[in-house]
Amino acid sequence: MGTVELPVVVGVDGSDAASDALDWAAEMAGRRGLPLRIVHASLWERYEGYIPGTAADRPAERLHSEAVLATAAERAGRRVPALKVMTDLAADDAVTALLRAGKSAEALVVGSRGRGEFASLLLGSVGLGIAARAQCPVVVVRGRAENVRGGMNRVVVGIAERERPGEQEPAPPSAAVAFALREARLRGGELEAVHAWRCAGPEDHARPGNHGGRGDHGAHGEQGAGEAQGARATHGAREVRGTHEAHATRETHGARETQSAREAHERRAAELLDETLGGATAAGLPPVPVAHRPVEGSARKALLDASAHADLLVVGARRRQGHFGLQLGLVNHAVLHHAKCPVAVVPVS
Repeated sequence: MGTVELPVVVGVDGSDAASDALDWAAEMAGRRGLPLRIVHASLWERYEGYIPGTAADRPAERLHSEAVLATAAERAGRRVPALKVMTDLAADDAVTALLRAGKSAEALVVGSRGRGEFASLLLGSVGLGIAARAQCPVVVVRGRAENVRGGMNRVVVGIAERERPGEQEPAPPSAAVAFALREARLRGGELEAVHAWRCAGPEDHARPGNHGGRGDHGAHGEQGAGEAQGARATHGAREVRGTHEAHATRETHGARETQSAREAHERRAAELLDETLGGATAAGLPPVPVAHRPVEGSARKALLDASAHADLLVVGARRRQGHFGLQLGLVNHAVLHHAKCPVAVVPVS
């Protein structure tokens, strides 16, 4: 029995952002040899319960929806001439319709903002809702025109520390890594694996207290008091000098500890990247050039920086069973709003 070909699904609403998503989805489907399913959500039908008859009987809203789908199908066919295109007019809201379509999809593709949403929004409500809850990979088409067009010849994937396998044998690549590898291979480009790590600095040392001589409770004359004061001053100078030397020693020791910790973190990051990607290309497929990039700093900044020279940024998202809220995490939320290229959010178990 042959394998069922799941389509690439794209949501359209007639906006410019949706047109960009349509072009991107058509090319993705063409590269993978899959059909393209174009979905337009028309919530009004759900409440009116209208069953269309002839063209003359159709309300303006349905005519508009049909026109949006027809225009999108024609555009996709021009973009990828051999592409099999299907259209779906869903009587539901966009998020519900696309999440349902995503249950039997290779991937869901959406624009960064929908029609009628404020231009100041970094990411529209539909894109955010789909990326947070879909069961299949979701691509939000956003970023600079040169990145969206695919001129960078590079796919970037973020590698999290918790993806590190505990077994001795190389573990299979995660869903996010596998998705990124396939995209890089089909594009004929490079895969850049980014892992961010932080190295804590030396602990702050408390400043030494001031050590002074105690008050003299004996019966001393002025001369004795002066001699005692001079002795205390000499002792204090020695203590200050000793304190400075001890502080300098601690600083030197702390710097050595920091450097040693940094080197250990760098080695750990390099090992993580090697282990995560070690068996990823050993599947009888054309090899993919892989660049390992451990970065000291925040994952958010590392991925946003990498997105500037990428055609696609791929991140994993863990779905919690029975949890219906936004399941993205702070880093994924940040890249969806600020990346310079399209972002793929891939559910991982």
